Amino acid sequence: MSPNKKTNCIPVEFVDREQENEISGGSQTGDEPRAVNGSNEDIRREEFGDVGVEEVENKSEEPYEDLPEFSSDGVDTDEVPYSSTRANTGELGGPVFAELVATRAELKRVEAEIADLRDRLARRQADFENYRKRVERERTHRYEGAIVEIAAKLLPVLDNLKRALDVEANLESTESDEFRHFLSGVDLIFKQLSGVLEALGVKRITAVGERFDPHIHEAVVSEATDEYEPDTVIQELICGYRLGEKLIRPALVKVAVKK
Repeated sequence: MSPNKKTNCIPVEFVDREQENEISGGSQTGDEPRAVNGSNEDIRREEFGDVGVEEVENKSEEPYEDLPEFSSDGVDTDEVPYSSTRANTGELGGPVFAELVATRAELKRVEAEIADLRDRLARRQADFENYRKRVERERTHRYEGAIVEIAAKLLPVLDNLKRALDVEANLESTESDEFRHFLSGVDLIFKQLSGVLEALGVKRITAVGERFDPHIHEAVVSEATDEYEPDTVIQELICGYRLGEKLIRPALVKVAVKK
């Protein structure tokens, strides 16, 4: 190498640390290179330029905070959802899982209670429907009983009015008009009373020409004849009445028998 050629080498000298310590009273040992023509700070400024020495030193000591963290299987842990890592670490076996089990148990209890309440409601509705029907039957029975009782007391009056009207057929033409007017008034009363009973549901039983029925007819007279079939009602002596299926009074009739 030419003696005139400049180099970038920095001349250093080695200092005996033991000797220096003896002089300065220090306790350090070993030899360290030291700059001859400038301080260490000047050397660093020449190497790094105008960048602050403290900034370079601090930057070299900073951890790699900007780099993403990777798990052992190569997955970026910063991008993995919290729920996934939580499930993989088995944290569901802790308070969250216990709360889920308790919630499901409470749900089953509530569902069972709802089913029980629905069953009880259906039973109450059935009981109420049966009660309503029973009350309706009892009310109808009492109403019909009252009608039957009243009709049974009015029917004899109606029979007497009917007998009075039957007399008109046997009257001679010489009878006065006043008497005939009186019978017309009786006929009006008979029809009005019959209309009231009919409005209450009291119906007259058809007898003449019908086959004898012991449930609604009462035979008081029989007549041997070939004109009618045996057991046929040929005459009605007293009218019979009924209220629906309930018999108020049977019809008193004459029945034909075989000659």
